[in-house]
Amino acid sequence: MNRICYQVNLQPSIGGGEIYARFFTRALSRLGWRTVMLVAKDARFWPGFMSGSAEDGVEFRAVFDDASLQAALPAEPGLIVTHTVLSTEVSPVIAARHRLTGIAHMPLYDRKPRGLSAYARVFAVSEYVRASAIACGLENVHPEPLLGVADLAPRSATAPLRTESPYDWDRRKFRDRLLGWMESHAPLMFGRREFVRQPGLTLGIVSRLTPIKQFPALFAILAPVLGKFPGVRLEIFGSGGYASVRDLKQALAPAGQQVRFWGQQSNVAGIYPQLDYVLSGLPEKEALGLNLIEAQVSGTPVLAVRAPPFTETVLDGVSGHLFEDPRKDGGAEFAALLARLTSEKHRLDPRLATAHLEKFSMDAFCARVGRALDAVA
Repeated sequence: MNRICYQVNLQPSIGGGEIYARFFTRALSRLGWRTVMLVAKDARFWPGFMSGSAEDGVEFRAVFDDASLQAALPAEPGLIVTHTVLSTEVSPVIAARHRLTGIAHMPLYDRKPRGLSAYARVFAVSEYVRASAIACGLENVHPEPLLGVADLAPRSATAPLRTESPYDWDRRKFRDRLLGWMESHAPLMFGRREFVRQPGLTLGIVSRLTPIKQFPALFAILAPVLGKFPGVRLEIFGSGGYASVRDLKQALAPAGQQVRFWGQQSNVAGIYPQLDYVLSGLPEKEALGLNLIEAQVSGTPVLAVRAPPFTETVLDGVSGHLFEDPRKDGGAEFAALLARLTSEKHRLDPRLATAHLEKFSMDAFCARVGRALDAVA
C-alpha cells in the first residue's frame, strides 16, 4: 500500500469535523503520508482552510455523487479515511477494493450505523463515541479513541473580534436569501461593534450553534438562573441555522441584556483570553468538545455538564468545573456554582493540568494516529 491517504469529507461548511480533518492531515504528514481530500463540489473553502496543514500539500478532488466518489479513488488498493459516513450502497463496493476506514465524529446512540459495518476499522474521537459504536453492534471499532487537538489556527484570514452574522443562511430558500440580504445591509446603517469585555464574570460559548449542542434546551433552564446574577455576562461566538439561532434567542430572553451574539469568528485564538469560563452545551449528542479543549489549552477554564464526553475532556476542579445536568436538578447546582464564582477572586488555570492537557497535544495525537495506521496496514 502506498503512503497516500484518501480522506472523504463531504460537508458543505466548516465545523468540528472539518477542524479535525485539518489536524488529522497534519498528523498524517508528520508520519510520512500524503493526503488526497475528496470534498463536496460546492465546498470551496477547503484550500484556504487547509493551507499549512501538511508540509507536502494536499490535493483536492470534487465529488458530485457516489459514482464520482468512486471514480476519484485510485485503481490500486489504497487507504480511505472517511469523515462523512458512506451509504450502505457504496461502502461495501469501496471496501472490496480498498482499506476502508472512518472516523466517527458523532455518538451512535439512537442512530443507525448505516454503512459503517462494511468498514475495515472505525476510529472514535472519544471513549464515549467508541462505547456507542460498540453498543450499536459494530465489531470493527478501534480499541483506542483518537481524541483530538487544540487547533487554534485561524479559520480564515485573522480579523478583529466584531459583530458578524449569527446565521448560516441557506441560500436555497427564498426566506433565507431575503433575510440574508437585509442583514448584510444592516451594518451600513448601524455599524459593527468591536468586542469590548464588560465588567463582571464573563461566560462564553465558542461553538457552532447546531442542534447537537442543544443550547435552546440548556438555556430554557439556565437563562432564568443567569437572570438572577446581573453581574454575569454571556458572550456567544458562533453561528447556526435560522431556526437554531431563533430558538436560542427565545430561550435566552430571561437573561436580557446580559447576552450578546457575535457570530462566527475566524480568530478563535483571540476569543478565549477574553473569557473567564467557556460553557458547554448538553452532553449526550456531543462527541468530544474541541472547543473545550481549545479553551483549556488557552488557559480558560470550562463549565460543563458532569457527563461523558465532558468527563473525558475536563478535569473537574482543575481545568474547569462540572455541574449536574440542569434537566435533572432545574439548574440548582449551576446556580450554586455561579454564586461561588462571582464571589471568588481566584480563577482556575487549566494550563497547570499538564498531564491532562498532554493527552490533547499534537505529539500524543500523532502517536495515536500512528498506532491506528499500524492496525490497518
